[in-house]
Parts: sequence; C-alpha cells; structure tokens
Amino acid sequence: MTIELDRRGFLKGCCATAAAGVAGPALFFGGDAHAAANGYDTVVHVFLRGGIDGLNLVVPLSGNDRTYYEQARPDIRVPVSGENAALPLTLANGAATGFGLHAAASGLRDIWADGRLAIVHCCGMQSTVTRSHFDAQQYLDFGTPGNKGSGTGWLARAWATHPGASSSVLMPALAVNSRLPANLLGATQALTMGSPTDFDLNGGSWAWQRARDGAPAGFRGVNETLAQMWEGNVGIEHSGRAANAALRTIGQQAYTGTLPAAWPTSTFARQLWTVAQSIRFNVGLRYAAVDVGGWDTHESQGNAGGGYFHGRVGELSQALAAFYGELAGSGQMGRVTVVVQSEFGRRVRENGSGGTDHGYGNPLLVMGGPVNGRRFYGSWAGLHPEILSPHFGDVPVTTDFRRVFTELLQARMGNARTGEVFPGYGGYSPLGIFAGAGVAVATASAPGRRVPEPALSNLRTGNPAPEPAATTAATPVPIRHRRASVRMPARVTQPLLRLRLKLYRLMQQHRL
Repeated sequence: MTIELDRRGFLKGCCATAAAGVAGPALFFGGDAHAAANGYDTVVHVFLRGGIDGLNLVVPLSGNDRTYYEQARPDIRVPVSGENAALPLTLANGAATGFGLHAAASGLRDIWADGRLAIVHCCGMQSTVTRSHFDAQQYLDFGTPGNKGSGTGWLARAWATHPGASSSVLMPALAVNSRLPANLLGATQALTMGSPTDFDLNGGSWAWQRARDGAPAGFRGVNETLAQMWEGNVGIEHSGRAANAALRTIGQQAYTGTLPAAWPTSTFARQLWTVAQSIRFNVGLRYAAVDVGGWDTHESQGNAGGGYFHGRVGELSQALAAFYGELAGSGQMGRVTVVVQSEFGRRVRENGSGGTDHGYGNPLLVMGGPVNGRRFYGSWAGLHPEILSPHFGDVPVTTDFRRVFTELLQARMGNARTGEVFPGYGGYSPLGIFAGAGVAVATASAPGRRVPEPALSNLRTGNPAPEPAATTAATPVPIRHRRASVRMPARVTQPLLRLRLKLYRLMQQHRL
C-alpha cells in the first residue's frame, strides 16, 4: 500500500505534532466539547509525596504510648502543653481518644469537630514492605502492591469500571499537576491542567496565536487554523479535535485564578481551588488527583512541634479547610470525598539530624460530606518496642489501603467491580467509614445509586469493624533509596522542538 501525503496533509501533521509539544500530551483525551452534568460523587485523592511523618501529625497524647513516643523523640516530639501543643481529638460524645493533631492542623481539627473527618490508623501496604519512595509510590498509584506491571493506575481503572461511564462525559478525571500522575495512567479521558488560566495553546508570536480585537478582517490565528485543519478521520485528527475540544470547553468555563477572600495562597490551595471550581461547574468530574511534595524530612524537621514540619502541616491543613468550607457553603460538599495518603510513614525514633527516616505504617485521612467522621478506624498496634521490633522500629501496617478505597468505590461511587480496580485483593469487609458502607452495591450492569448521608447528630461512635487477616505476611526488607523524579528524554523533546521550528518556517513561507 502506498501512502500519499500532499502539502496540506503534511502541514496537518506538523501542526498537530507541534500543538502536542506546545500544549502537552495531557490535552489528548476523549469526550465531546460540551459540559455534562455531574450527578455522581466526586473523589479527590491528595497524595503527599515524600512520606509524611504521620506520628507527628496524629500524635499520641496519653498512656504508655506517650511515654514511648517521648523517649523516641526527645527533640522533635509535639508537646501536650505550652507552645505548639497538640490539639486533642474527642469523639462525638466528648470522650477522649488519646490522640491529637499537630498544633498547625487547626483547620483539620475543626473538620473533625464537624464530624466530617475520619482517621484510619496504621494504614498502608499490608502485604508488601518497601522504604523506597519510587517503589512505594508506584505500588500505591497502580493499586497493586508488589507489582508494577499493570500499566494502568487505580483511578484510571476506577473510571473504566464505573457504572454508566461514557466517553461523552467531558472531564471525568482531572490531575491538577504539570504531568499525569501514575494513578491516572491509562485513563484516556483524564485531563492534566496545572492552572486553568494557563490552559492555552500559546506558542509562537503573541499576535499570531488567535484573532483578537483589532485584527484585520479575515485574519485567522494559529488556533483557528489548527481547529480547521483537524478535520478528517485519521488518528492524529481525532486527537487534534479532542485537544481543541478541551481548550474550548475549559475556556468557556468561568475559571478564575483569583482566590476567594481569606483563602491561603499556597500552591496546594490554588490546586484545590481549581478542583473546587471544576466541581461547581458541573463538567462531569468524578476523580481528581492532586500531588503535594516536600514531606521527606530526613533532617531539621523542627523542634518541639515547630520549624519546617509545622509550616508544611499548616499549609496542608489550611488549604483543606478552605476547600471544605467553600464547598460546604455552596452545598457541594455532601457529594465530595477527600482522601489524603502518603507512600509510607517515618521511623518512630528520630535520627541524629533532627529528622526522621523512612518508615512503614501511617494514618490515612478521609474527609467529606459522606464520611462518618470524628472517629478512628482500623487498629492501633501501639508503640511498645516489642511491637515495633519486627518492623525495624516502624509503626506496623494493620489496615490495607485497598480496604478503604474499596469501601469508597462501592459505597459512594456504586462500583461493584472493585476486584478489577484492585486485582489480587481479597478478604474485603467495610470499615464503616462512608455513608452506605455495607449496603448492597450496584451490579456491573446497573447504575450506581446515591446513598443518603447521615445527620451530624446520628454519627456512630462505636468500635470499627475488625480488620481481616492479611493474605500474605509482611516481611521487612532493607531500606532502599532511589530518586523518584521523571524527566522526558531528549529523544522525545528534541524532535518536537525541531517540528515546532519547521512549522514556524512553513507558516512564514505560506502566510498561514
């Protein structure tokens, strides 16, 4: 078969390829260029990359565990009184829990008091132990501990198995990031958008980008020219139309970079503001992914609850509280669940550099309108040296993270195909974190049903359901350190740059 390519076809290919280099591969996703009403819940997954020190975020305040905690952390411990004292957590009936939040987490404490924050003790990978950032993050992103060969992220599979999932949904999955995270890998409808105000095809001369006020009659800029040239029925033209649809649809929404009054101004807060706007605009958002780095505190973590870690926790807490308040005030929080996860915790004993090294078990935060909050879930093993010793001095994992996410997908998203989302995970039983947990979920062929949310006064305060026995015993492994950064290779970026230069010269030559 002979393939013929005329000048117009060649220019199409150059334009489409150059557009990919300017706007990025995240533009290429399926879906029509219209907004779809979002009648489902929305899951916001916040990944704290670097391994947050969960023991200084959720702090033991009393009993033997407090004694062991203070002995292990004479300098970096969070005090129970005075400056930077931990914020005690009580149950709905006022009973003490024996735990508190870091002093900088007052926003999270207020959500807890509102009954919409739950904490899962000692959560993580129960069947696989690694202290490598790179490996642990991949296992969690793929939802397959011990196996990095799935090729798709668990959020991508959650949407692929979602009852009633359709390619006509405009924006079912969104990563507020500069690149697509691995948990959305394989989601062809996922959109990556670092900032909606910068989501634009703006390469080349400003005057050539699009027709603007004052342009000569009949003038067409690069954007208009590309939109017309992406007609046809070949693969690159389909991708081009999808990219153009994304640009047009986002451009038609009333996104703003101006934060609401009293919002924090951190990067994380701005990311959550983008998610909040996307939820309110009803563009079909079911899953949102946000990454927050800076948690690898090997040194200078901060003494007596202050310092660097205090600032990081404050940023996290303030942004989540602003997000919660914004959506609660607009009546949207009842269908939104936020899960805050990190790849692993930190070593119980502080190191000689005023920090903490890579650990194992960690608290997992679950926040939102559908949450049976103001409760701890899972099993707290304690800090007795005999408990920590088999785990090289780390907090053990007693609750598999997939147990929490399985319950979330079944109870809130109506997804009965969670075995496909988390292949190899068995023995599931709900913890009772979410409204509707334990009820019959939708079948694979039937649409999911919304579950009514409990009133704050009806929140349960009993003991959580027991954790089933692990299918595979966890075996500690030596600590390994790897860099987790990902860079686009030169063999990819250099051809794109050459094509963009060629496109620019062709446009000059033919006056496009």
